[in-house]
Amino acid sequence: MIGNQNDPEEVSICINPKKPSQLVAGANINNYYFSNDTGKTWRSGLLNSKYGVWGDPCVVVDTFGSFLFFHLSNPPGGSWVDRTVCQKSTDGGVSWSQGTYSGLNGKKVEDKHWAYVDRKTNHIFVTWTQFDKYESKNPMDSSNIMFTESFDDCRTWTAAKRINKVAGGCMDNDKTVEGAVPAVGPDGEIYVAWAVNEGIHFNRSLDTGKTWLEKEIFVSDMPGGWDYKISGLQRCNGMPITVCDLSNGPNKGTIYINWSDQRKGAKNTDVWLAKSTDKGMTWSKPVRVNNDSTKTQQFLSWMAIDQTNGYLYIDFYDRRNYRDSKTDVYLAQSKDGGNTFTNIKISQRNFKPNDKVFMGDYNNITACNNIIRPMWTSMDEHGGLSVWTALISVKDFDKVEKK
Repeated sequence: MIGNQNDPEEVSICINPKKPSQLVAGANINNYYFSNDTGKTWRSGLLNSKYGVWGDPCVVVDTFGSFLFFHLSNPPGGSWVDRTVCQKSTDGGVSWSQGTYSGLNGKKVEDKHWAYVDRKTNHIFVTWTQFDKYESKNPMDSSNIMFTESFDDCRTWTAAKRINKVAGGCMDNDKTVEGAVPAVGPDGEIYVAWAVNEGIHFNRSLDTGKTWLEKEIFVSDMPGGWDYKISGLQRCNGMPITVCDLSNGPNKGTIYINWSDQRKGAKNTDVWLAKSTDKGMTWSKPVRVNNDSTKTQQFLSWMAIDQTNGYLYIDFYDRRNYRDSKTDVYLAQSKDGGNTFTNIKISQRNFKPNDKVFMGDYNNITACNNIIRPMWTSMDEHGGLSVWTALISVKDFDKVEKK
């Protein structure tokens, strides 16, 4: 267990490639955690900033080994979630700067940001959803995918730029553009995918964000949309996650997109993966990640790639072992570029969620040098929340494959 104080949920975890024993994690609304022994033990604290802290944690690490904690804002004298704040820790998560912010656009609302650090240049990219007016039914109001970058290690940010051509609605449902997670290619290409209207769409920049494709590329249908129902959860989503292989392995340059949807029915959600080997111009047919033969729910997935070898890891909630809403956590590994997956159960106990308690919109995972650290939220019988990891290595999958 990483922590169980302050109702933690919606998690992010990051390993330092320069010092793999060092991990930092975050959870709603302002929980931070740090470990110096590969996740065996953890210390924690509560994040604060003069701009306010209002959830949607995203933790990444820059090329100097400093951790960056991105979150929404609730500033004194400002508007609720009107910007994304980036706070920095130069001591492994022990202490944090007051932060800088990006994306401020009047009273427009920001949501579901994510960041990526180019390991060659230390350029930092952030994408998010911007609502003209949150939950507005006015057809003149829209949601869009926005992009900003920092070339000076988060001291300043470029003016936010819209990168989607087709806007979404503002009701925070499947008609809203959501799930923008940036990735960088071997030559500095920037890749982003998002979901809207039961489909996944992709755009890219080959000049560090200056220009983007005039028309986004369709990746896959997404039956049921990104906003779907799972029993026991207040809400659930299948938003896409994008990564790119930067290793020196055989799949270098391949872009992967992971998501979950209900193409097999509302009671049989599955986890999927599509890939592109031509910088996103064409995409493979979706491959199912969960390898069960049941008609049960697999949902809330997140993906990471170990850039030392190109192996893919996807963690997700799974009900393959039950006929009710009891839930395990599974982890999938692919060593062959997403063609096949090995699944292992990584939670020691199941849990049964209560839809009166919000469990967050995403889990997370990080991997480096064969150290794999997923992170997820669990719930006890009284509705109490806790966040967890599992101490996983490649050897755990090797044992399963040998069987």
